[in-house]
Amino acid sequence: MNRWGKAILTVSLLLILCVCDSQGEPVAVNGERTELPAPSLEGEVSVEEAVGRRRSRREFTDRSLTLEQLGQILWAAQGITDETRGFRASPSAGATYPMFLYVAVGEGGVSGLQAGVYRYEPDQHALTAVLEGDVRASAARAALGQTFVAQAPVCFLMAADYERTAGRYGDRAERYVHMEVGHIGQNIYLQAEALELGTVAVGAFRDDALGRVFGLPEDQDALYLMPVGHPR
Repeated sequence: MNRWGKAILTVSLLLILCVCDSQGEPVAVNGERTELPAPSLEGEVSVEEAVGRRRSRREFTDRSLTLEQLGQILWAAQGITDETRGFRASPSAGATYPMFLYVAVGEGGVSGLQAGVYRYEPDQHALTAVLEGDVRASAARAALGQTFVAQAPVCFLMAADYERTAGRYGDRAERYVHMEVGHIGQNIYLQAEALELGTVAVGAFRDDALGRVFGLPEDQDALYLMPVGHPR
């Protein structure tokens, strides 16, 4: 191939990449940090009311969440509740904390936050950017075509590093990790209800495919998917 042919090929490849990016394909980012508003420790809905109202909701409007609402749900799921000892909102066997919490934000899904995948950092009550771009449609495909996953403004993914717990509890670790992810899921359900939002637990998905959508590292396994939004 002569130099003109190589130049044309290079330009063509660049154009293809630009088109892919403009269509919302996820692009890896270098970990920009977004601080979240401080969580509220007092609400207008009691625990009893939230339990009584809790339902699985699969229909959502396109109304955006606020950064305060997003931060409140993340805190209820995995936030620090004891600054001295580092204890979190959900119990963990031996305080080994094997769970990682990610959120896929759609275009316009959260006011003031760009579309992309973020990892929650409990110690800082902040988000670290993982991927740019709206991945909700890809997440829905990985979830066996459950379209409501793509309709919710945000979608939470809980992923586990089993080795964190196995180092202390050996073969019992798998059981303990699965108990922990259930605690986190219920906290998300109840906090969503208290904020007049809706969610549903999703366990039907292709694990590896969903892990790629959210940019999970190799030592983390996708366990639990929860779209959240204003119920229709």
